[in-house]
Amino acid sequence: MIKITIDQNHAGQYTGLHCIGHAGFAGFGKDIVCAAVSVLVLNTLNAIDAFTDEPFDFENDPDSGLIDIRFQKPGGHDAKLLLDTMLLGLKEIQSQYGTDYILVTCKEV
Repeated sequence: MIKITIDQNHAGQYTGLHCIGHAGFAGFGKDIVCAAVSVLVLNTLNAIDAFTDEPFDFENDPDSGLIDIRFQKPGGHDAKLLLDTMLLGLKEIQSQYGTDYILVTCKEV
C-alpha cells in the first residue's frame, strides 16, 4: 500500500509531504496505481521546483517508494495550488481503487 501524508500548519499552509510504499495492485511495470501516484507526486515536485521559488528539501528511495518533501518555510500560493491539484488527483485514485492500495491523509503539524 502507498501511504501519503500531507502536512499542514495550523493556518492550512503546506509544510511537507511524505509518500512511502508500493500499491501492490499489479506486478512490477504493470501497476497502474503506483504509476499514477508516482506521476502525480513527481510532477508536482518538479512543477514546484520549476515554477516557484519555494525552498524545499527532498529525499527519494525508489526501493521503498519513499518520496519526502519538506518546505523550508510554509509553501506559498503557487505551491499550494500545485499541491491542491495533486491532492485532488490522489484522492480520486483512492476513491477509484480503494484504501487497500493507497491511503491519503492530511495532518496538522
